Amino acid sequence: MAGLARSWSVALQGVDGTVVEIEAAIGGGLPGIHLVGLPDAALHESRDRVRAAVVNSGRHWPNERIVLALSPATLRKAGSGFDLALACAVLAASGTIPQGALHRTALLGELALDGRLRAIRGVLPCLLAARTAGLRRVVVPVAALAEASLVAGLEVHGAGSLAQVVEFLVEGTPLTAPDAVGEAGAPPSPPDLADVVGQSDARHALEVAAAGGHHLLMVGPPGTGKTMLAQRIVGLLPDLPPDDALALAAIRSVAGRLPADGLLSTVPPFVAPHHSTSAAALVGGGSGVARPGAVSLAHRGVLFLDECAEFGPRLLESLRTPLEEGEVRLSRAEGTVTYPARFQLVLAANPCPCAPAHDRDCVCTSLVRRRYLGRLSGPLLDRVDLRCRMHPVTALTSGDQGESTAMVRARVLAARAAATERWAAHGWRTNAEVPGPVLRSRFALSRDALRPLEAGLRAGELTARGADRALRVSWTVADLAGLDRPDRQTVETALYFRDRRAA
Repeated sequence: MAGLARSWSVALQGVDGTVVEIEAAIGGGLPGIHLVGLPDAALHESRDRVRAAVVNSGRHWPNERIVLALSPATLRKAGSGFDLALACAVLAASGTIPQGALHRTALLGELALDGRLRAIRGVLPCLLAARTAGLRRVVVPVAALAEASLVAGLEVHGAGSLAQVVEFLVEGTPLTAPDAVGEAGAPPSPPDLADVVGQSDARHALEVAAAGGHHLLMVGPPGTGKTMLAQRIVGLLPDLPPDDALALAAIRSVAGRLPADGLLSTVPPFVAPHHSTSAAALVGGGSGVARPGAVSLAHRGVLFLDECAEFGPRLLESLRTPLEEGEVRLSRAEGTVTYPARFQLVLAANPCPCAPAHDRDCVCTSLVRRRYLGRLSGPLLDRVDLRCRMHPVTALTSGDQGESTAMVRARVLAARAAATERWAAHGWRTNAEVPGPVLRSRFALSRDALRPLEAGLRAGELTARGADRALRVSWTVADLAGLDRPDRQTVETALYFRDRRAA
C-alpha cells in the first residue's frame, strides 16, 4: 500500500530497551500530523522537528493527513531519539524511500531543524536491545559511533544528517563505519597502599573487604588516612569481566557519563558523592523517566561516603534496599525502572562533630557524640560487614613500611579465585553474595568454629543477619589464609571486625 510504511527504533526504560515499530499512514483527511502511542512531551514536539528537517533536506513533505503510530501502544515512549525513524517512516509512506530498505533496521537520533543528526543518550543499551530483538543493522549519529561499536553482531552505520540517511537507504551511498574497537590503553596507576602510614588494623580490614566484596566502615579523627585507604581499594580489586564492563557502560550511557572514546573500561568504578547530594543524585530519580544515581554508577565497584555522619538519615536509609538486593527500583508517573546497583559500600566518619586530632581534646558531650554517629542506624550498620577504629598517627616515618598495593592485590586476587572456584557452580562470585542459609546448611562449619557466633547471638551482640555476614567474612579470612574452610580463629577475626564499639 503506497500510503503506509514502517520503520523501527528503540525505547528505553532504565537500561532495558524495547524495539518500537513506527507505522506511518498518509491520506484520508485534512492535512496534519497525529502522533499516537503514549508519547511524552519531547516526542510530541518531534512533529515540528521532523517536518522542518525533511523540508530543509530537500525532500517533499506530504500535504495530507499523516498518522504516526508507535507500537507497542501501551508502552510509554520518551525522548527525542525517535526523530530519525519517524522521518524515514513518513518518507517511506510517501514513496521516497523503498520499504524494503528499512527492513530489520533500527534508526536512532534526534533531528535538528536543518536536518543534522544529533547524538542522544542511551545508544549502547538501545543497540543491545535491537540485537536481542533480531534486527540486523542500525543507523546512529556519527557522534555515537564509538559507543555503538561496542556492540558486536550488528551492522552499524553513522550519519551526520537526514539527507545522508536517505541517500544510504535509497541509493546505497555508504555511511561512516565505526573504527575497529581497540583495547583500552593501560589505566593510570592507582595510588599505592604503601603511602598510608600505620593503621595495620584498617589495612587488614581493607584487604578483607576487597577480597570478599564486603562493606566497610572506618571511624577515626581527621588525618588518620580514612580517605586515603578508601581511594586505594580500587587498586586491590580485579578488573571487570566483559559482561560487567558492558553493563556498567550501559548505565553510564543512559546517564550521559560514557567516555567519548567509547572504549570499554575494565577498571571498577569509584564513586564518591558529597554529603550535600540529593536523594535523586544518590539512588537515582529526577523528573520524567528516572535516571541512574551514584549507587548505579558504582555498579561492580565502590561507593564511598566520606563524612557519612553528615549525610541525612533519609539518604543513608535509602541505601538499605540496594545493599540487600543489588538493584534499585524507581517509580515515576511514566513507570517503574530498575537499575543494577551491586556495589561495595565504604563509609568513613569522624567520631564526633568537633573531631580533634586526639580524643583527649574533644569538647563534645557524651550525648552529642552518641547523636552524631547515631545517624548511622542500627539496620544500616547491621549490613556493614567490617568496622574498624583508626587511631591518630604518632610518627610520620617508620622503619617498617606497609605493604604495597601490588603485594596486597596478589593476595586479594588469589582469595577471589578460590571463592570463585568454590561458588561458580552456584552462580556466585564473591563470599559477600552467598546467602546465609547456604552457609549455615550446605557449607556448615564445625561446632567449635560456630561457638563464638552462638555466644554473640545469646548475648544479644549479634542479629541473625549479623551472624550470616560474619560467616561470609570468615570465609574470606580463610581464603586469604589459604584454608579450605573457616576455623574458630577466622570466625573470631570476623567477629572482631563487627565489634559495635568500633562505630
